[in-house]
Amino acid sequence: MFKIGDMAVYPAQGVGIIEAIETRQVMGNEQSFYVIKILGNNAKIMIPKNGAQSVGLREVISEEEIPRVYEILRERRVMVDKQTWNKRYKEYWEKIKTGSVYEIAAVLRDLLMLKVDKDLSFGERKMMDIAKNLLVMEISIARDCNEELVEKDLNQIFAS
Repeated sequence: MFKIGDMAVYPAQGVGIIEAIETRQVMGNEQSFYVIKILGNNAKIMIPKNGAQSVGLREVISEEEIPRVYEILRERRVMVDKQTWNKRYKEYWEKIKTGSVYEIAAVLRDLLMLKVDKDLSFGERKMMDIAKNLLVMEISIARDCNEELVEKDLNQIFAS
């Protein structure tokens, strides 16, 4: 599925680069692993090749998919759940863990809309930053541009 040098998205961690494909002995069986260096925090993660799809490892979105992400961010006719912050937090975290760029965009949009009406909890503010950082990094790689340009685009979307 991936080869050394490929970019891949690991759910809730973001974009990483496949640095190596290693074979290790696991309970007496040889198993191949992708060694991924996450670009946002330089963490190294080993993912079994045969389990990569089940953990949500995927390719970076294409440039053609970016307008759909921006469309989700611009959508204002959504009902932001008014449940308690910890229930919202859990629900949003589940969406981020899917690794779907569209779910992450929806989380960011919902939190930014909620922020207009009320103060966000510390956890929600942190989650908003995580969602924004995940989107900025992936979109900048998909567009082959710097992150500041993407961040400026996102700020313009929410300024309107």
